[in-house]
Amino acid sequence: MGPLPCLILKEELGKMKHIITSICLGFAVIFTASAQEKHQSDSDRPIAHRGNARASSETAAPARMTSQTTARPAATQRRVSTAPFRQRTYAETPRTNANATVRNRTTANARVRTDNARMTSRNRVQNNVAVNRERNFGANRQRTNRDERNFAANRDRNMRFNQRSNEGINRNRNAVVTNNWHGNQFSGRQYAVFRNYHRQWHDQDWWHHHFTRIVFVDGGWWFWNAGYWFPAWGYDSSAYYPYDGPIYGYGNLTPGQVVVQVQSQLQSDGYYSGPIDGVLGPMTRQAIAAFQADNNLAITSTVDEPTLNTLGVS
Repeated sequence: MGPLPCLILKEELGKMKHIITSICLGFAVIFTASAQEKHQSDSDRPIAHRGNARASSETAAPARMTSQTTARPAATQRRVSTAPFRQRTYAETPRTNANATVRNRTTANARVRTDNARMTSRNRVQNNVAVNRERNFGANRQRTNRDERNFAANRDRNMRFNQRSNEGINRNRNAVVTNNWHGNQFSGRQYAVFRNYHRQWHDQDWWHHHFTRIVFVDGGWWFWNAGYWFPAWGYDSSAYYPYDGPIYGYGNLTPGQVVVQVQSQLQSDGYYSGPIDGVLGPMTRQAIAAFQADNNLAITSTVDEPTLNTLGVS
């Protein structure tokens, strides 16, 4: 065989080889496309919706061929589905009044609890009122009985005290305070010191040379002589004497201490209601005069020996 026939034969074999290769590639592409369609048909199969929604009858579109020169897609190539987007539909549930019912039930329960609390509070108050009424009644009954007993006990005491007090007040109004002791009622030996009393004015040296006991009482100076206290006139130019006359003394007491004893006893007997201050002032002299009048004593309106003996002080 010559060179020309060999060359022709070689070209023919190359063409045949190219045709066979194309046919194989065509079969491979067809096989790949059919496999993709099957896969897409399986994944795009219609799904039934909830409720009464209609099932979609649309089918997925065939996928495009990615390449005619390669049998398989590249490993890093991303497959994008060309199937249409299907949106799920849901049957709308009709609204109910469950929440409103719950709210109404809660409100009703709250009202019931409020009413129960009010009734409980009202019953508690009523029970407390009843208990307190009984308790107060028992306490008041005991207090009333005690007050009645005290009233009965105090009635006699008050009657005796008020009788003496009222008699003393009325006598004080009727008794006359005297500063003159020259009547017939002062003729006895016990009143001689009052009949013979007169003021003596001397300085301090003279008083200290003639009397050994001189005391200062309630603003004035008094000297002791023959069982009586007398005001020492002239001892101090600023001295003050609420009473000018003798005061009977006993037990080594000062004039103020003797007057305190007399005031306390006259107050106990209901004749005197003034302060216990040891001052022989107008109120004390008025009470002494009333006491002397009630006991048939000479009304000296001061502290004398018969008056102290009758009072039971000396």
